[in-house]
Amino acid sequence: MSYSKLQNAAWYLAQCKPRQDERAQQHLENQGYTCYRPQYRRERVLRGRLQAQMESLFPGYLFIQLAGDSNWSPLRSTRGLSRIVAFNGQPHPLPASLIEQLQQRQASNEQAYLQPGHRVRITEGPFAELEGIYQGMSGEQRVIVLLNLLQQTQTLELPITSISKNA
Repeated sequence: MSYSKLQNAAWYLAQCKPRQDERAQQHLENQGYTCYRPQYRRERVLRGRLQAQMESLFPGYLFIQLAGDSNWSPLRSTRGLSRIVAFNGQPHPLPASLIEQLQQRQASNEQAYLQPGHRVRITEGPFAELEGIYQGMSGEQRVIVLLNLLQQTQTLELPITSISKNA
């Protein structure tokens, strides 16, 4: 995916049809448009197994880079795309710095993502300052950590906010 800067181009917010963000992005990119759909990694239980999936940060929306003199008419018939968000009937360009910040945050979050087997430090509660091994998610806000206590491996379930990744 290319985020190249087009000469005299600005970013705009596009609304997609329900649950068709990815489809709209693919069709826009196939037409030669530069798009950006911020995503984050989320662990979910699917078919009884914990799996990591990428989900849209802003479900139902994506960003598209367009020059003021480009042809906007193909956007109306793009599969998965509903409309370009407009105020008073005029599409409003977004600051390029906003898109750059979203891209930087997404890149840093992907690097900070915990994988099973990563060492973590417990930051609060009765086990604060102990190190453990991250095993996975248990629901949306809790994690499973292996901890070595008294020469035995114990499994703890903790709030996600009470651990940090060791460097």
